[in-house]
Amino acid sequence: MAVAKAAAKQFTFLYEGTDKTGKKVKGQLLAGGETMVRDVLRRQGVVVQKIKKQGRLAGAGKKITEKDIALFTRQLATMMKAGVPLLQAFDITARSHANPSVQKLLGEIKADIETGSGLSQSFRKHPKYFDGLFCNLVAAGEQAGIMDTVLDRLAMYKEKMLAIKGKIKSALMYPMIVIVVAFVITAGIMLFVIPAFKELFTSSGGELPALTQMVMDFSDLFVNYWWIIFGSIGAVVMAFVQAVKRSPAFSAKVDALVLKLPVFGMIIEKATIARWARTFSSLFAAGVPMVEALDSVAGASGNAVYYDATIKIKGEVATGASLTASLQEAKIFPNMLIQMVSIGEESGSLDSMLGKVADFYEREVDEAVDNLSSLMEPMIMVVLGTLIGGIVVAMYLPIFKMGSAF
Repeated sequence: MAVAKAAAKQFTFLYEGTDKTGKKVKGQLLAGGETMVRDVLRRQGVVVQKIKKQGRLAGAGKKITEKDIALFTRQLATMMKAGVPLLQAFDITARSHANPSVQKLLGEIKADIETGSGLSQSFRKHPKYFDGLFCNLVAAGEQAGIMDTVLDRLAMYKEKMLAIKGKIKSALMYPMIVIVVAFVITAGIMLFVIPAFKELFTSSGGELPALTQMVMDFSDLFVNYWWIIFGSIGAVVMAFVQAVKRSPAFSAKVDALVLKLPVFGMIIEKATIARWARTFSSLFAAGVPMVEALDSVAGASGNAVYYDATIKIKGEVATGASLTASLQEAKIFPNMLIQMVSIGEESGSLDSMLGKVADFYEREVDEAVDNLSSLMEPMIMVVLGTLIGGIVVAMYLPIFKMGSAF
């Protein structure tokens, strides 16, 4: 509680001054007061000319997204490769970001570094934005003295993962949107259009065709119980989402079921394997030990089936088994990945082989999503045409019947 209160009293201060060489410098610091800012800058050899309190750091600003973290990682990697000092790189990155929440986050990390914390240690204080994989890679880069290379790998990894997630979302979002639109249109017809036809047909008398009567009955159901129908659908969706979030067992069953879905399951499986291989390649190339890397790979796989399998593989590798044999024993990894891992273990180029596997499956995901989109467009048109066309035909059948009677 005391730590939270201390953090709540911190403010952002903008400063201007000159460094030891007389060069003008400016930036921002997260601190509890102007005196603290002057002390920090004096230790850095900066002669302060101007300090301005920007305002209190609350949670204002947009939510920090994965894209924000990927952009920050890329910017930091670029500046580190260019030889920009770490603290100055944080200043530049924070000032260039439009999201105040990101500015606040980078200010907190910079303040930690200024008090003597390592970069990976500072990142670990924000697990919501920097997961174990991110922190492990940064720690490996600090130990090996190759921070610029590791940050470049991290930036590439983040960008690849965002691209895969984007592909999966686009593959799933398109049919979902069409289903929702089709339901809304059908509900509108049932609630407002069909009742008008019903009045016309009732006043004219006579027996209605079976298809027309079925549509009328369905419309009556919507008109009388629309609040139950919409409420039930909303309740089921919310219950499902909450069950996935709160019940690991239920979430694991959903993950296993998703992999068995026709067409979509294949795309998600390939995306999971690509993510698995890309994560493992990035960690192993940075010098993270295999057992520790497998722990991070399990968490980054994004699917409970592959998480459980990877944890089991980690245990087997820790007791001396080869990675290839452990992958074969799991029986969920494709032969191509197993063969490439075998070659990588024998030749000492495991990170390179895993990178090639990731490249291959990322291309497979791209092609599968493109093919799915082109296949689903005519299928959706047929379904929508049949649904709406069937309703229209049902409404006009009695009119045709009356017309033929004259």
